[in-house]
Amino acid sequence: MKFKGTSDYVAPRELQIAVNAAVHLERPLLVKGEPGTGKTLLAHEVAKALKKPLITWHIKSTTLAQQGLYEYDAVSRLRDSQLGGEHVDNLAYYIKKGKLWEAFDTDKSVVLLIDEIDKADIEFPNDLLLELDKMEFYVYELQKTIKAKIRPIVIITSNNEKELPDAFLRRCLFHYIRFPEKETMQQIVDVHFPNIEQELVGNAMSIFYDIREIRGMKKKPSTSELIDWLKLLLMEKIQAGDLEDFNLQEHLPPHAHALVKNEQDINLLDELRRMKRKY
Repeated sequence: MKFKGTSDYVAPRELQIAVNAAVHLERPLLVKGEPGTGKTLLAHEVAKALKKPLITWHIKSTTLAQQGLYEYDAVSRLRDSQLGGEHVDNLAYYIKKGKLWEAFDTDKSVVLLIDEIDKADIEFPNDLLLELDKMEFYVYELQKTIKAKIRPIVIITSNNEKELPDAFLRRCLFHYIRFPEKETMQQIVDVHFPNIEQELVGNAMSIFYDIREIRGMKKKPSTSELIDWLKLLLMEKIQAGDLEDFNLQEHLPPHAHALVKNEQDINLLDELRRMKRKY
């Protein structure tokens, strides 16, 4: 079975090729792209399309690679040894499996999502080289090697907040999710709003892409912002005519807060209107 997108996720041809290549070659797929372009959602939809369970490991700035393998609770064991706990001689009782161990320990193929790997320390990817390459790791407390019963499909996302090590990149296939052209974006909107008035969508998308093209925008609105904005337009019963021939140099669009997410970009839009009035 090959990934071709789902009824809820429009996957461009090049993305389909990348996913299926990673599955065939049994390599992790590193996915980059602007925030809001569906990187995290991709793993969910791959799991759905291929009918496989999904295991998700959300990475934070404080996350350590070891936590993805296992954590040994030596403090609890020490406390139990002092209090005469019944499990003190069972080391396995004090070991908490990480997400990689969970993925390795299943009897069927799963999709493992390592989400936003670039949030962690720069050494984090290097600390997972062997585990992602050989699909095994050693548990010193138990003196045993944990090896994947069935190699999981690994999808790793990055927002490009920091560079990833070359040694890590060599072990991955790579795909950059380009921002959708208007035709693809129309397909995405149709998935989320199958009965929406097309004239309203056309006018809204014109404003959306006009905002993205303003030079100097710190955070360009993404696909997720467009979807949220359309929900608000429908909630307020905004008509297509209200957005027709809309000029950003004269007005802010209704519910602009759904599209523009920081003070710098709001000030930039304000400056455009001040320049229009000045001349």
